[in-house]
Amino acid sequence: MTKPLKLPAFEDVLAAAERQRGVVRETPVLSHPALDELAGAELLIKAECLQVTGSFKIRGAMNRLAQVPPEGKAAGVVAFSSGNHAQGVARAARLLGMPALIVMPADAPQVKVDGVIADGGEVYLYDRNTEDREEICARLAAERGAVIVPSYDDFDIIAGQGTAGLEFARQAEAMGKPLDHLISPAGGGGLINGVALAFGQLSPATKIWAAEPEAHDDWARSLEAGEILANAPGTRSICDAILTPKPGYLTFALGQRQLAGGLRVSDAEVREAMRMAFRYLRVVGEPGGCAALAAALKGVPEGMKGKRIGIILSGGNVDAALYAGIIGGAA
Repeated sequence: MTKPLKLPAFEDVLAAAERQRGVVRETPVLSHPALDELAGAELLIKAECLQVTGSFKIRGAMNRLAQVPPEGKAAGVVAFSSGNHAQGVARAARLLGMPALIVMPADAPQVKVDGVIADGGEVYLYDRNTEDREEICARLAAERGAVIVPSYDDFDIIAGQGTAGLEFARQAEAMGKPLDHLISPAGGGGLINGVALAFGQLSPATKIWAAEPEAHDDWARSLEAGEILANAPGTRSICDAILTPKPGYLTFALGQRQLAGGLRVSDAEVREAMRMAFRYLRVVGEPGGCAALAAALKGVPEGMKGKRIGIILSGGNVDAALYAGIIGGAA
């Protein structure tokens, strides 16, 4: 018999919030009438781009690393990531006095590589087209006796990311504006399913939707099919932060229970969302981080029109030259 998966619950999100105290920032909820008009709905936007390290990833990293026993801290941690998880792990490791080695694709945005190095992390670059990052990570961890910290398919990572939902649900309640729907970027699924755990307890009527690139729509297809479906090899998008091969086993098991479906966006729509976030909210959003906003601004599906929709703007770590080109309309 197959052993049932151990999945995190709301109580694990609450415990994660305690471990993060004093490290993770409560990010603001922003809005603007012009964005509401474009979407055809009232948008409340949680700006995780203003989080410590520039994305939500510090939440899961801190929750995971804080639980490494004292005898395991000296050997440190190994993680693989295109950037935001890498920066979250590097920061959490530094705060906890642990060495961190991050396996990153050679084409990762330089701003994210620099962020890891600035926090004292060591970077190992690999070719994403010819090398297997998980094999590399396993080998390096075995050599060092280090703990592997996955980027999304991990009990404690999911619970840690869920604290963004804990905050958002409480903020919406305090504003007297409970959410009818919530859209979150989805790569491996750690953030959206952690957030869904919190909303399932605090705002169970809220429907949770995944936003992803139209050519990299593994969540939408997997939820429709009822099984994990991978993206075709070589699919690309400007949304580097959410280009994972397929949903994780833990995250998909949660997603089948918690998610209403997937929304697809084009790179052109993501660029426009980045421009709108800058123009109306005065925040910097990276491409993958703006996928949910893009899904709303293209015009929400009929069933969402006129409703109140939460948007997670999940990160703001974007190459300065690329960002300048997009904001200027040239990229």
